[in-house]
Amino acid sequence: MKFKKTLFGVTLLAAASAAAAQNLPQVQFIATGGTIAMKIDPVKNAPVPAISGDDLLATVPDVAKYASIQVNNLSNVPSDYMDPARWIELTRAVQAALDKPEVAGVIVSHGTDTLEETAFWLDLTVKSAKPVVLIGAQRNASSSDFDGPRNLLNAVRIAVDPQSQQKGVMLAMNNQINSARYVVKTHTANVETFNSGDFGFLGEVYPDRVMYANAPVRRQHIAIRADKMPEVEIVAMYGGADGMALRQAVDRGVRGIVVQALGMGNMNMPMFEAVKYALSKNVPVVVSTRVHNGRVLPSYGFVGGGKTTADAGAVMADDLKPAKARILLMLLLQSGISSQADLQAAFNR
Repeated sequence: MKFKKTLFGVTLLAAASAAAAQNLPQVQFIATGGTIAMKIDPVKNAPVPAISGDDLLATVPDVAKYASIQVNNLSNVPSDYMDPARWIELTRAVQAALDKPEVAGVIVSHGTDTLEETAFWLDLTVKSAKPVVLIGAQRNASSSDFDGPRNLLNAVRIAVDPQSQQKGVMLAMNNQINSARYVVKTHTANVETFNSGDFGFLGEVYPDRVMYANAPVRRQHIAIRADKMPEVEIVAMYGGADGMALRQAVDRGVRGIVVQALGMGNMNMPMFEAVKYALSKNVPVVVSTRVHNGRVLPSYGFVGGGKTTADAGAVMADDLKPAKARILLMLLLQSGISSQADLQAAFNR
């Protein structure tokens, strides 16, 4: 009789747990790899891909207090391997999850090296009011102070918080929430590596609640219309640059160029002549800057200054830095947008 009572109690407990799980919001967790999915290989004595999204989720039992999680192990690669083909696949997976009425939000785990690029790509290509939260880790899963579990728990809390609606794609690490447009990796190793420059965090995650102080306003949606993105190259301007890398990119058939210019969007005469060469071949050129904060503007009038390149037909990247300017240009070109006026309007948006 005592055994039957115990068994009955266990059955009731299991049923109660199942009922509680059914009442929790659903979140899809898409794992793509990165340091957050790595452990130290004893032979190589270095971190390599080793754990799945399910493995990471198992390290965070408190997640069960907030949501029911479905894991999609989409890939397990270093984020250095991310490219337009993988981005397209990821957009489709995220959009498919968000389109399910029962899904409250999506979490994507990802390596930190290109995390800011993937965040911006998803912010441009995914269409939903529901939150998409990207996470990574600066320390691998073999570290005693592995930061992946905390970032995952925070992401779940963000994803199910009603305040997170209409905020687009966010990056959540080290208890801080950044917007996709402005987030940038600022340190190679510290856990407090991501910030948003002059514009600051969207909010922070505290033990008692998720707190927002800002909301992103500069957002746009561009539908993916091609299975393969047009090739866009980034060419750096520096003291003594001769413009040959830009010319060679044009000659090999790239569809667009982003120049990582200096200051407010300036370059020397050889690079300016290379920009004009690209434009003469109907290859759009977008001028960004290597400076961390601020916009590029058609300001300076010397040969190679921002005004001269804009007058020649180049597009100013506004406050987008080169990697993100490349992503926007790729998506615009695959949409059939290529004139200076139309491209500039999109970059100004």
